[in-house]
Formats: sequence, structure tokens, C-alpha cells
Amino acid sequence: MVARRKVAVVGAGLSDCGRVDDATPYALHAQAARRALADAGLDRTLVDGFASAGLGTLAPVEVAAYLGLRPTWVDSTSVGGSTWEVMAAHAADAIAAGHARAVLLVYGSTARADVRAGRRTGTLSFGTRGPLQFEVPYGHTLIAKYAMAARRHMIEYGTTIEQLAAVAVQARANAALNPEAMFRTPITVDEVLSGPVIADPFTKLHCCVRSDGGAAVLLVAEEYVRDCRTSPVWVLGSGECVSHAAMSEWPDFTVSPAAVSGRLAFERAGVRPSEIDVAEIYDAFTYMTLVTLEDLGFCAKGEGGAFVEKGRLRVEGGELPVNTDGGGLSAQHPGMRGLFLLVEAVRQLRGECGQRQVRRGDGTLPRLAVASGTGGWFCSSGTVVLGAG
Repeated sequence: MVARRKVAVVGAGLSDCGRVDDATPYALHAQAARRALADAGLDRTLVDGFASAGLGTLAPVEVAAYLGLRPTWVDSTSVGGSTWEVMAAHAADAIAAGHARAVLLVYGSTARADVRAGRRTGTLSFGTRGPLQFEVPYGHTLIAKYAMAARRHMIEYGTTIEQLAAVAVQARANAALNPEAMFRTPITVDEVLSGPVIADPFTKLHCCVRSDGGAAVLLVAEEYVRDCRTSPVWVLGSGECVSHAAMSEWPDFTVSPAAVSGRLAFERAGVRPSEIDVAEIYDAFTYMTLVTLEDLGFCAKGEGGAFVEKGRLRVEGGELPVNTDGGGLSAQHPGMRGLFLLVEAVRQLRGECGQRQVRRGDGTLPRLAVASGTGGWFCSSGTVVLGAG
């Protein structure tokens, strides 16, 4: 039996993001992959593991072929926005067990360009078969599901629409520090509240942007770290959880599956939420940030509103900088954004984020980060705890 090895993220890269009208999804995959490998300083011949989802009929087969890879370990887990945190956990386990030496995770999407060119509509449909058949006839869209959950939290705990709006305001403040963010102009709570209603209680600025873009990360076994040009970011612990298929099967709209994935990740990493320096949290909607903060243990259940309204999520002056690149609410959101959370967490721990770089109270770089993705309509969650090398 091969002894379990430590696993590190040694490469992280983004493709061109935001408004990219002249590239295919495959091209964005390739661009992000090349940049992640160049970041690590490793040759693609080392890569024997590959993970991809969301493109093509046989995602990892087609994309790997396009990239010129012939992996002996693959993963095509597809659980929405949490896909990439779950894949990172699977990849780390495979490397630790000796089933792979280097695993490349890649994603790319032209979600915005496709709508602009008329290749698809702006409405995302998950179909009408299976459990969904009992909700689709009532017009229960994806955003309506999140909006209904947010309203339940407001009724249950007195969370206000202003507190939810504060999440969007702070995400934009962080995006203002990120030259690659899609939207950087500061916004106010009043501007969030006065926008057009998309699904009550969400107005437009409570919802993520639609962008193009790709991301990639490279994980390797510890013995390859010395060959890399970057400092390693160690995978300390991970957890995953799936909850419900239909809203009617969700026991409590105010508790997301991050309550389980987060607990597992922190336990396996041997750290407490209070020790985390920076958090990258899936934010397709403002409520996702708030409830995930609660469920990861950064504040008690029902106290998320009070936690987010005091500016705690800001890079500048925040107690817990969250979504330091601006998140899906302002930076970019090309679909399943979970891989972008990992890229930003890695860059923060390596001190590569320029004006938006998080510093601890003593001026040193962050030591611990958490990336937590959410998929579907709070159906799945993957959480990964990362530590600086």
C-alpha cells in the first residue's frame, strides 16, 4: 500500500473573463489550463489526472482530448456550483492514495456570449423530468427557489432586505480593488434596493452577473512541490454533502448543506472557523453568502444579517474578508463558479492579489482560507480548507 501523501495546489489560472465574444468554451478551457500549468512551472506530461464538467457529451473525455491529455484518473462529478470543491476533494484523495500524481481541474463557459449571439436564451432550464416535474408547472424558476429561501430566513430570524443588500455592496467594494472584475463602480444599499425586482425579495443587484470565462487549478503530490515555481497551498481538509432534489424535500430553508460539508472540512483540517483569514463563498445571490457564513460557523444561525451589515466582508477593514475578487455578484460568473473560488483562495494565500490582498492584523499574509461552493438550489455543497505553504 502506498503511504498517503500530502497534496498541494501549485498552479492556478484564469482565462480571459468578463466579456469574451470571440472564444469558444474549449478555448477558454485551454487558456486557463495553460496559465495554471505555467503558473506552476510544470509540464503537462506530468498530468495524469483530469477533472471537468459542464461541456460536451462526455466532458472529461472531450476536454482532455482537446487539451492533448491522456489521463489515467478522471472525474466528471457534476453537482452545480459546488462541483469544483467536490472535485478538488476527490482529486486530493486520489493523489494522497497514490492513484494520481498531478490532477488538473478545468472549467470554461461562454454563458454571456451565447446569450448575446442568440445561441441560447437567458433562462436556465434543468428540464422537467424526475422530481422537477412537480415544481416546473408552477413556474418555480431557479432564482425563485433562492428567493423563497431568503424570504423564509427573513421571516424566521428577522433578517432585513438591507442586510442582504449589504452583501452586494461589500462584494462590489472588493471588486473595485480588482482590475479584472467585470463591475467595479461602488454601489450603495439604496441602489441595490431601488433596482428592478427579479424575484421577490431580490432585485437585480442581489443576483450574480452573467459573464464568460474559465479557470483551472493544478494539484500535485508533495514530492513534486520542489519542482514548482510557486509556493504550495496545501489541501488541509474537505467535506461534501447533498441535501434535496426538490424544494418540498428540503427540511429547513434556512440551513444549507454547507452546515455538513463545512463541519467535515474543518474537522478534517483540524482548524476552527475562527482561525480562517479569508473566505471564498459561492454567491449567485446575496442570501447564499449570508446563510453559508452561518452554516460554516462564522456566526450563529439567524445572526447572519447582523454579521454582514457591519462591513466585515470587505478586504479593506473587514474582520473576515469574503469573496475578495468581487465574487459572482461583481467579478465574474460564467456558470458553475466554484473553481474561481479556489483560484482566488490560492492567490490570496500566496500574496499575489495586489490592491485586494488580505493582510492579517500583524501585517502578514493570510495563513488559512476556505472555499465553499453551493450547487443547484442549495442541493449540494463542497467545502475545502487550504493552508499556506
